[in-house]
Amino acid sequence: MHPREQTIFAVSSGRPPTAIAIVRVSGPEAKRALEAIARCQPAPRVARRARLADAQGDPIDDALVLWFPGPASATGEDVAEFHIHGGRAVIAALVAALSALDGLRPAEPGEFTRRAFENGKLDLTEAEGLDDLIHADTDRQRRQALRQLNGLLGDRARAWRQRIIEASALIEAGIDFVDEDDVPAEVREAALGKAAALHDEIAAVLASSAHGERLRDGLVVAIAGAPNVGKSTLMNALARREVAIVSPHAGTTRDVIEVQLDLDGYPVTLIDTAGIRATDDPVEQEGVRRALARAAAADLVLWLEEADRAGEAMPPAEGVPVWRVRNKVDLTGPAGAGNGAQNAAEMPRQSGDGNVAGTAGPTFAISAARGDGMAALVAALARFAADYFGGTEGSLVSRERHRRLLRDAAAMLRRSIELRGAGDELIAEELRGAAAALGRLLGRIDVEDLLDVIFRDFCIGK
Repeated sequence: MHPREQTIFAVSSGRPPTAIAIVRVSGPEAKRALEAIARCQPAPRVARRARLADAQGDPIDDALVLWFPGPASATGEDVAEFHIHGGRAVIAALVAALSALDGLRPAEPGEFTRRAFENGKLDLTEAEGLDDLIHADTDRQRRQALRQLNGLLGDRARAWRQRIIEASALIEAGIDFVDEDDVPAEVREAALGKAAALHDEIAAVLASSAHGERLRDGLVVAIAGAPNVGKSTLMNALARREVAIVSPHAGTTRDVIEVQLDLDGYPVTLIDTAGIRATDDPVEQEGVRRALARAAAADLVLWLEEADRAGEAMPPAEGVPVWRVRNKVDLTGPAGAGNGAQNAAEMPRQSGDGNVAGTAGPTFAISAARGDGMAALVAALARFAADYFGGTEGSLVSRERHRRLLRDAAAMLRRSIELRGAGDELIAEELRGAAAALGRLLGRIDVEDLLDVIFRDFCIGK
């Protein structure tokens, strides 16, 4: 039997112990499994209390069971659900009873969602939205994932693809009726008009969704500076917990330390790097090399320096905005305590590519240990994140795969317009390519290898 025709089961709820655990069964043998263990057949989509027992009649649990006959189910197949008490022993007993039934096997990661995709219950963008929703850490990530799950991009891509097919049909008609006077020119212009409008729509979506896919991974902020200027103390203060070792001895941090933050709903990866200095220690040298590399790859660098040594040269970070943060103002007097709020208010706005406009970033005066100026710095970081992600609240693009395929479709539409007068066959080929790119976006064309990559990252039971 082909794996897709087999009946699968898995725990679809959280890690035990929990108050309630859900065990889901999907496939042609789901009804038989439900009858064998629950000794009943509930009405479709109606919860029923049942005493579960294994093949020997030994009781398993007092539970609720549900029956969803296909295709009106989450996977499009017959689905049974057991809502049991979430103790490890109860779950293990039910899983053992299901494993003992012929024709049932444990599900692979993402197999339930893959079957839903293959049975037309959701397209690939919606399946990716479900995966993003499961892994969302912040509210803005959750909202973006939910929009994708509800068809934000998929619905638009289907409409675009249909319009491309209509334009292609006009070109094909022109080829078929080439002997008719004036027909080819008329239909060609109508088709190219549709292609031009579609190109402009897709290009506008790509331009307005510059950082949509980055919302999944988060903004990267690197804390850099010389040794012993308080980088680890600042990281602990921003994270509001002890994530880095704080020591008065230089060179304590020798590797890159990361922590995930929720900054006003935006995901931020904060990086504490090794102190940047010349050293003969090979281990510390590697730490400095990694620090410089991570700073160069970050979206923002906080260059930390002691307040009484402000103005030290920073390493070059081409294309990366750098903010100077003067730390330890509590040791140099209260004069700098207000500078954080002042500089935050004067913080330059970002340009459209995410870099701070102008040649110099703002300067902040803080005490990471005592808290002076921290509120202003955090507020400025939140504004930076909001400016960086910009219009991603309604962004259609949430993955690099989406952006790449939309670019391909837009490029082929542009080439079809440029081929006016070069031959209708060439125009038709470009339009077919654009429609195929959107088909791959939705997961309906030539995506078998891609499916294995996407669905293996899902949880078992999803």
